[in-house]
This record gives sequence, structure tokens and C-alpha cells, in this order.
Amino acid sequence: MPAEMGDRVKVVCQDEVIEGILIQRPEILPPNVVVVKLDSGYNIGVDKKKIKRMEVLQKYKPSKKKKVPVKFNKKLPTVAVLSTGGTISSRVDYKTGAASAEFGAEDLVEMVPELKNVANIKAKKIMSIMSEDMTPELWIKIAQEIAKAAKDADGVVVTQGTDTLHFTTAAVSLILQNLTKPVIFTAAQRSIDRGSSDAFMNILCAVTAAAKFNCSEVLTCLHGTTNDDYCILVRGTKVRKMHTSRRDAFRPINEKAIAKVFPNGTIEEISPDYKKRIVDKSVKTTVDEKLNDKVAMIMIYPNMDPGVIDYYANKGCKGIVLAATALGHVPTDSKKSLMPAIERAMKKGIAIVIASQTIYGHVHPYVYTNLRRLSVELKCIFVEDMIPEVAYIKLMYALGHAKKIDEVKELMLTDIAGEITEREPLDVFLQ
Repeated sequence: MPAEMGDRVKVVCQDEVIEGILIQRPEILPPNVVVVKLDSGYNIGVDKKKIKRMEVLQKYKPSKKKKVPVKFNKKLPTVAVLSTGGTISSRVDYKTGAASAEFGAEDLVEMVPELKNVANIKAKKIMSIMSEDMTPELWIKIAQEIAKAAKDADGVVVTQGTDTLHFTTAAVSLILQNLTKPVIFTAAQRSIDRGSSDAFMNILCAVTAAAKFNCSEVLTCLHGTTNDDYCILVRGTKVRKMHTSRRDAFRPINEKAIAKVFPNGTIEEISPDYKKRIVDKSVKTTVDEKLNDKVAMIMIYPNMDPGVIDYYANKGCKGIVLAATALGHVPTDSKKSLMPAIERAMKKGIAIVIASQTIYGHVHPYVYTNLRRLSVELKCIFVEDMIPEVAYIKLMYALGHAKKIDEVKELMLTDIAGEITEREPLDVFLQ
């Protein structure tokens, strides 16, 4: 009996025996590779030349299970869940080996049955995109969809891929005006078909926060530890992905997390510094679409070519964020000094913003002579404790609302969505 996609098979090789589900070979792999999904959830590719025989242990049987409509519970709040893509909002189809695009309330409740006891779910897939392919236009679309969904919900959850989640949350934090209820972004570090997936608890805690937490800000809700202990709520302009694969990869930067959310529905406040829900129905959430995407971000490093700044200046950029070292330093007195290139850019009316690549801590325009040369002589804008990614988003926002450098500086140094912390808590770095 020949093996077909979705069958459970035993692959007997020259030096090992592999058992799992035969799945579709991705196009990126050569034709001589057979792909098997192991019980652990991982996929393994096997060269056909090494296979002695393949036995079918169980034929694939497509599920005939019908979706069970989710009943509306008048006693529960309503949460809108918007999907932008990513494994967190998909299910694996073993026939194809791919993640399905299904994303309805029924699909969510089937994945996480506990949700039916937390809130009434309204689910919608608004786009399907890898997070690294996000653009300012898509950030605006996400904000528009949130504003629409929030009209008939007590809170909104947005699911996205993890890699650029902190760019999106920063953008949406600035774009949404007069937010009256929580907007919770969540994601998954590990695919939903793996036993160690963080998707289920992240979704459950995110919906719990959207339904119950007394805030009106954009927050992220992701694992607070590597175990399934609790998730943490972090302000959208103060969060950053700090590990490639750990389930607790997202951490608050330069401030504490707002709260812990436990799978049992308990919410434990950590910091009281957040905007509370607004119950005044006359307050309408709007979307500020003024973003200027002519912005670049440059990492500063020793011996870098100053021509990089000239390149972006000549490409029509209106603003450049320099991810400088420590307090805001760039090469200044060497043969590769960036000062002349920065001055040329400034003369073209390009806003030069200084953030720190150290992530934690503030930049400072006056501590050292070289810093004073940047801030006083060249009028570079030192943006306090904003991480470079948030400064990049904020500069798009500022350039969408101001033309003159002085006006851009004023906006950059005005705290709009909690992106600037005047004084860092003493113990936040250790956490």
C-alpha cells in the first residue's frame, strides 16, 4: 500500500527508524527529500537514497467534525480577536503539512476551550502576513480594524508574528487616539502544533486581559517565564523581543511590566502607572494616519563608512535614527568621523535622532564633549530612553505632523504613549 500525505508511517533507513506523519514537502527542499512530522511536533527531512522501505501504519482520515456554533453568553464581556497572521492563529493540516487559514470564533474556542468561560469571542482575520513584512500602511490598517472592532467589544486582542511585534505595538500606540479600552497584542514563539507551544496560554491570558483589565492602552501579553506560570502585560512602546526562541522572550525595557495575567483568570497588578478604561461613550477612538515612512535606522559601530548616512540622505530620507553607543556616541574624531556626513544631512533638513543601542538607560546630550557637539552644534535629537525601534516609529509619526526640525524635536521629546520614562526604576534592569 503506497503512503500518502497525512498517513502515519514507519520509515526504515540504513541506520535508524523514523515514525511519524508523512507531510507535504516544502518547495524550498529538493525533490529527493521525504518529510515526516515526528510526535514531538518537529519535522525531519530524509534523503530518499537512505530509505530502505516505508510502511503505512495508519491511513489518514479527514476530520468530518462539524463546527459547533459558539453560544452568546450575556453574562460575559465581548472580546474582538483580530489576526494578522502567524502560527498563533492557525491550525496544522497534516494532509498538507501547512497551517490552515481558518480563523473564526469557533476555531479559537476549539483550540482554547477555556475561552468560552472568559468572554464572547468575535474573531476576524484581517490579513495574513509574516511580521517581518509589515509596513506603515499595514500598521495603519491594523489600527483602523482595531478602532472598528472596539466599538462593539469590551476589549480587543490582536495576534501577530513575534519578530517585529514591538514595531507594530509602538506604531499602533501612537496611531490610535482616545483609546477607551484595552488593546492586547499577543503572539507565539513556538508553533501551535508543538507540545511546548506558548500559543494557547498567550491567547487565553490575552483575552482575559482584554475582557477584564481596567486599562485603555496598547499592551502585549506573552509568557512571563519559560513555564506556563503567567503572562505579563507590557506597554506597547516599552516592550522588546530579547531572545530568538525562549517563550519569555518579550520583556519590558526601562520600566516594569504593568501586570501579571494567570491562566485561571487572575490579574495581578505590578505597576499602577497606566491609563484606566474610559466609560464615557462620547469619547470616540480615532486613527491618526499621518506617518512619513521616509525614515532610516542605522546601527553605529567602529570603523563604519560615513557614506551610509550620505546614502540615505541622497535617497530622500526625511529622518534618520542613529542607534548610537551608550549615552549617544558616534565616531567623532577618527578618519571615519560621522560628523561631516551628519552635518550634510542636517543642512538638507533631515532630522537626526540619537537613541542607544544598549537598549536599557537614557542617552544624554551633554555629559561628554562629543555629545555636546552632536546635540548643540549639529542639533541632533537625543530621545531619552526610547529604544531605537520605537524612536524609528516615533520619527515617522513626528515627520507626519511637523516639517521644521524644531517642531520635530518637540514632538519627539513629548511623551504620547508612554514611550519616554523620565526616571528608570532602580531594579528594572535586574528584572
